[in-house]
Amino acid sequence: MITTNDLHKHFLECSGACTDTRQLVQGGLFFALKGPNFDANTMAAAALQGGCRYAVVDDLQVATDDRFILVSDVLSALQELARHHRRTFSIPVIAITGSNGKTTTKELVHAVLGAYAPALATSGNLNNHIGVPLTLLRMSAEHRFAIVEMGANKPGDIAELMAIAEPSHGMITNIGKAHLEGFGGYDGVVRTKTEMYAWIKGHGGTLFVHGDDELLMAKSAGIARITYGTQDGNNTTGRDSGGAGAFVSFSFDVRNEHGHYDVPTQLIGNYNVPNLLAAVCIGQHFGVPDEVIAGALAEYTPSNNRSQFKDTGSNHLVLDAYNANPSSMQAALRNFAALPSDRPKLVVLGDMLELGAESADEHNGIVALLTELQLKAWLVGPEFGRTGPGRVHLRFANATEALAHATAAPVENHLILVKGSRGVKLETLVPAF
Repeated sequence: MITTNDLHKHFLECSGACTDTRQLVQGGLFFALKGPNFDANTMAAAALQGGCRYAVVDDLQVATDDRFILVSDVLSALQELARHHRRTFSIPVIAITGSNGKTTTKELVHAVLGAYAPALATSGNLNNHIGVPLTLLRMSAEHRFAIVEMGANKPGDIAELMAIAEPSHGMITNIGKAHLEGFGGYDGVVRTKTEMYAWIKGHGGTLFVHGDDELLMAKSAGIARITYGTQDGNNTTGRDSGGAGAFVSFSFDVRNEHGHYDVPTQLIGNYNVPNLLAAVCIGQHFGVPDEVIAGALAEYTPSNNRSQFKDTGSNHLVLDAYNANPSSMQAALRNFAALPSDRPKLVVLGDMLELGAESADEHNGIVALLTELQLKAWLVGPEFGRTGPGRVHLRFANATEALAHATAAPVENHLILVKGSRGVKLETLVPAF
């Protein structure tokens, strides 16, 4: 079997790494991963024919010539190679996790650092035990920073990813009620997310911590940390500066002197202010000029149905349909209810998935909040279908049913919030609005 050091030498001959025959890297290193319903060893030859330079396999019968690199386990080889490759760089590696906002925060941090010097960041949400190694393998001599997003579905996930990426810095955006089924409840979420803090403490790293969050401040006590928030005493301070429009405006204080920068953004939702301040904090810590930070955040445009605003001609949409959990949905609804608008408001909510035994209570809680906020809603999915009546809402078994209704009875001249877990596929409704 090949050593990790020798595998790295082969990797340096390649133009990158890939694991999907539908997205091959020409001249790349293909990893033939296995899953419950597939074995990519059977596709390794096709990957080579498609332009890859080498294929890493763990099936002896597949390895018919020296373009096949035989290992005992392909996934372990991928992870060990990524760790080895990361160790060849001495640049800051910033790990970001959290129940809400981690992808947006990652993008904002990338915008700030990338405006100052070449910075690598996780693509999309490739934040698991496969995506993190692939991100690390994209590190090159040009990069001065790396921002690595980390997701978790069960205890031990963050510890595993930290051991692969070996970051110098870490950040938890917040800890909320997400993926409760896999964690066995909220306490399990807290323990898993704070595996990041334990790793940073044990390896002499530094944390970026939201100083207004009592839980995060308590859990990070005794660890080297830099804080951000609205309260005096944080290393970076700022605040929501209000404004009459739908987009967030915020300000942050100039370092070591009086004055502040006012920043109009293209983000929807004042719950993004801590995410923006996190990016300011990291930028200031690494010496990015304040005017560069302000410019980068003002120019950042959200994508992928995250905190997006869209004028369709018929309606104004607030798109936050990439994911949802109770804490993020509550924040989105309260923000939406407070938005100034001369249009009638409608919320289209999809089920919050992976909540386990707490799912019924959490979905009923959202229906109660709709009543409190006096919001009209379309509720999509079986979990919302089982909730109590609350206000008079339209209920649909799935997005297909909701789309059929939206097509048959078009909604016009409304301000519409679209939010739900990714699996509900609410984004398919957007063309009808």
